[in-house]
Amino acid sequence: MDDRFEARAEDVADHERAIQRDIDQTDQAQADKTQADGGEDGGAVQAGARRYPEPPFPKQHQVKPGDESALDPAPMYDAPFWKGSGKLDGFAALITGADSGIGRAVAVLFAREGCDVVVCHLDEDDDAETTKAAVEAEGRRAVVLKGDVSDPAFAETAVKATLDAFGRLDVLVPNAAFQEHVNAFEDLTFEHFDRTLKTNLYGYFNMTKAAVPHMKSGGAIVMTGSVTGLQGNKDLLDYSLTKGGIHAYARSLGTHLAPRGIRVNVVAPGPVWTPLNPADKDADKTAKFGADTVMKRPAQPEEIAPAYVFLASPRDVQLHHRRDPADHRRLFRRLTVS
Repeated sequence: MDDRFEARAEDVADHERAIQRDIDQTDQAQADKTQADGGEDGGAVQAGARRYPEPPFPKQHQVKPGDESALDPAPMYDAPFWKGSGKLDGFAALITGADSGIGRAVAVLFAREGCDVVVCHLDEDDDAETTKAAVEAEGRRAVVLKGDVSDPAFAETAVKATLDAFGRLDVLVPNAAFQEHVNAFEDLTFEHFDRTLKTNLYGYFNMTKAAVPHMKSGGAIVMTGSVTGLQGNKDLLDYSLTKGGIHAYARSLGTHLAPRGIRVNVVAPGPVWTPLNPADKDADKTAKFGADTVMKRPAQPEEIAPAYVFLASPRDVQLHHRRDPADHRRLFRRLTVS
């Protein structure tokens, strides 16, 4: 890997932390007015494959981009209930932001379905190595790449590295994101806004631009959107804008690439327990994360990852494309609820 990509990745991480420091100061000045409900209404809804953690969580705050190994409780990503059935046998996938959170869970399930994985990350070296080990534990190959997705040269290099390592690129998962809230519109600086757009929109464009020429019929692009892109969020103005843009981009690119046999879809999660959130929220708000949802808890990454397998797998193409438009809308709504 070219040293300039690693140097730029470190510079971008430093820039993210500088943006975060300014917002942390405003958080300090604006003390929280509410307390976690402490399970007063009977606790979180437990409707998943196993019991999942519920707020209040230990108070914690991280510097960006965030460290999954430091998160308490540890995110649940390994989905022991998921039995692989060769849905992605012999495939190769490139996943950005795969060091932690949803990206890591997707990498693990892809590997369990027979897929080799390239793990792209910013500067979370230890987390990325953990994901690599998890993929290899599933019997598949993994390559770790460090760089900034907003740099088109890195995107080209990442695609080339995938082809060099595995000889093909079947599935692209643009997933890396930057998120930092503001307490007042006046706190949203140009630098903050610019960093969010460069990572969340330019990054998705760069990766798809580099990957598409090398993808064949039957390939898939599965993007990570967000419920904020559909409903907005009063504290995540720029982030919500980019996620809405991702939804529109996925729908448009999917129409554009359909004649070439390349499927494009987007998954729009609600709150998910990943390092993205304690690296955004202060310690008190992190302790209550997800408590105000219908489920009264955040989703765990392993609850979201199966949607990516479904959308990436050519085995499900007929099921997916035989649905009428109303069925597609119902499926889309289900994938956006957590």
